[in-house]
Amino acid sequence: MNNLKCSVVIPVKNAVRILPEVIDRVLSQKTEWPFEVIVIDSGSQDGTAEYLRNLDTVRLIEISPSDFGHGRTRNLGVSISSSQFVAFLTHDAVPKDDFWLANLVAVAETDTQIAGVFGRHVARDDASPYTKYDLDRHFDGFGKLPLVHSRALDEARYETEQGWRQIMHFYSDNNSLMRRSVWETIPYPDVEFAEDQLWARAVIEAGYKKAYCADAVVIHSHDYGLREQFSRAFDESRNFRKYFGYLLSPTPFHLFEAIYRFTIEAFSQDLDPRYGKLRRRDRLRRALQRSMLVAGHCAGANHEIFPAWLARRMSLDEKLFRS
Repeated sequence: MNNLKCSVVIPVKNAVRILPEVIDRVLSQKTEWPFEVIVIDSGSQDGTAEYLRNLDTVRLIEISPSDFGHGRTRNLGVSISSSQFVAFLTHDAVPKDDFWLANLVAVAETDTQIAGVFGRHVARDDASPYTKYDLDRHFDGFGKLPLVHSRALDEARYETEQGWRQIMHFYSDNNSLMRRSVWETIPYPDVEFAEDQLWARAVIEAGYKKAYCADAVVIHSHDYGLREQFSRAFDESRNFRKYFGYLLSPTPFHLFEAIYRFTIEAFSQDLDPRYGKLRRRDRLRRALQRSMLVAGHCAGANHEIFPAWLARRMSLDEKLFRS
């Protein structure tokens, strides 16, 4: 009889630069029970697949690029596992210590109604001061809330406050764990964006709970260029409107007000010294990045006014899926 408690599923593509570090850290996890590592490669051409084929410590599944989908590929990983829990990482999310996996499972085991657990992200050492600050501020916010989230925390607030609903369904498959028995009735949706948050909303609305584990930490961050920041914000806003009904920066008034506010903030705000010294170019870049963020949000919220060819050029998701 299979006695695996947990499987770790990692979708990958063209990740040979960082994946060995992720795999080494996952295999070094200290647990009191056995676990397996399943890696799903979707057509890597940089040596990733060759590296994985030479490992006898991971279970490699190779699929064609056309078969990849954020929810679909993770569903495949769960379907070929046979463990009670399934943890997810992305190929650039490195567990910070040897207890990442045990900490995720320990939280899930506190309540059989917990369908999923998500952990903390911290920035890479070479990340910009603002990237480090933004990640810490985001996850510090969850530390101030009940660590187990459910609709029953405040039914009226869930019905009336968009911000509260966003907190209740926030979930990140860069660093998460799900209960397989819940997945059997509520699998990931096969969508091009936010499969993790759509799944979290579905389990919350089905009466389950999700939890935050501050002690399950991965090192994962990106310093986006201005064009990539705009495109990512465009996709986020367009898809949040499509799937959740949220309008992020819906009008030019909101756009220009936010750009003004973020510019003032960038040149007046001082960060904690642990994030590093802010130079003038850091502040200028911050102002430009935040401007691209809200510009992308505004464009995404109003994407239907643009010609189809222009919307495709503004979208990063379109480029990634076409490639």
